[in-house]
Amino acid sequence: MKVLISGGFSGAYEQLLPEFERTSGMKVTTGSGSSQGTGSQTIGAQLARGVPANVVILSREGLNELIAANRIAAGTDVDLARVPLGVAVCAGTPKPDVSTVEAVKQLLLNAKTVAVPGSTSGIWLATDLFPRLGIAEKVNAKATPRGVGATGMVAAGEAEIAVMPVSEILQATGVEFAGTIPPEIQFVQVFSAAVVAGSGQIEDSKRLIEFLASGRASEAIRNSGMEPLASSR
Repeated sequence: MKVLISGGFSGAYEQLLPEFERTSGMKVTTGSGSSQGTGSQTIGAQLARGVPANVVILSREGLNELIAANRIAAGTDVDLARVPLGVAVCAGTPKPDVSTVEAVKQLLLNAKTVAVPGSTSGIWLATDLFPRLGIAEKVNAKATPRGVGATGMVAAGEAEIAVMPVSEILQATGVEFAGTIPPEIQFVQVFSAAVVAGSGQIEDSKRLIEFLASGRASEAIRNSGMEPLASSR
């Protein structure tokens, strides 16, 4: 079975996959891609050019695009977890104040370089939050969309801060979590799973999704900085 997954849920998935393989007797191979965007490595672009996959795990926004494009088996989509946006800084450097809207605004304006995801949350930052704060022109000019590579830029000193899902910050090396951004300017992202249309192995695919949505997955999801959704229903 083949899974295509975006960065936000990867930390929990990597913790959970060995148990699923052990208890199910199935072997899963995993590829990665962005939930949204224009690049050739988005999950949608990979499916469009025939990259094989049975299950996709990505942002709800990205999954809705795949559903609209008839890439998903009807009725198989499940919301797994949600996660807020936070700020990452290089390990060992002072953590900035991110507790108020004004503090975050000044942090973004004063930073020489800002790394953001190239996918769902990065698109939201560039097209919604930065314009709303009146800083779009200045910040977008120095913001670098890098997907999961955003934390790597911060760790290497190539960017002062990154604004991205907390789950991606907590699983990265060389960076530290400075805190979540305030509720007034927060974007809580939902990560979802679904079976790819026409991919075969429908029942095995559903079994994996059910495992990721079960109570057995909740601890790993919480440990990765996310809130489990499906198992709380």
